[in-house]
Amino acid sequence: MSTLLTIEELTKDYGSTTAVDHLSLSVKKGEIVGLLGANGAGKTTLMQMILGLLTPTSGEIILFGESFHKHRVKHLKRMNFTSTYSNLPSNLTVEQNLKFFAQIYAVKDAKRKIDSLLQEFEIADHRKSITGNLSSGESTRLNLCKALLNDPELLLLDEPTASLDPDIADKVRTKVRQVADEKGITMLYTSHNMKDIETICDRLIFIHKGRIVTQGNPAKIVKQFERGSLEEVFIHLARDGEIVEETDNP
Repeated sequence: MSTLLTIEELTKDYGSTTAVDHLSLSVKKGEIVGLLGANGAGKTTLMQMILGLLTPTSGEIILFGESFHKHRVKHLKRMNFTSTYSNLPSNLTVEQNLKFFAQIYAVKDAKRKIDSLLQEFEIADHRKSITGNLSSGESTRLNLCKALLNDPELLLLDEPTASLDPDIADKVRTKVRQVADEKGITMLYTSHNMKDIETICDRLIFIHKGRIVTQGNPAKIVKQFERGSLEEVFIHLARDGEIVEETDNP
């Protein structure tokens, strides 16, 4: 399996504060990697650098075998992103929002693609609804439709099930895993919901103060730290993450 994303010694400083500290990792094509860590660990900063929203202080991002810095525009066309904290224009209808982003991504046969995604995420009945009037679950599914418009090879998902009730959250994570398997999409996924992580992710990377503490598949990490659940491991690492216990990828 080929490597799609390589990060080498990536660092982001804000004055005297280091948000990401000489972090290195690689993600294989088709792999779903969960980025875990307490608030302020550096996950969002890392994702924003991968998206080109922030410029690294130092280090390198290699995407699709090329420097992201040198080929940013070309690479962004092959990526997409969604976050529960980023809202689409609230005054547009569901359909208008998707048409707008389809134009940005130059989606071919946009109507067919939009219709297919609305059906797939079970919000076709809301195509004429004002986006600002959608429920949290509907908004999440709309954001996922937007994120899949351009058939991305790399998809970054930032807490997509936050604030959802258990039933809708289960539907969303089941759909995300299904789409990833069917289309072979590589994903970076952040969440504080351990059910999400266990259901969706092939491998986990725990980050603490901008550094990788440990990584591996969920079962391996639970066994490594001799805890009863992934949630217990999360709490342990969030409180005592200074001990670096990196493991090789499974």
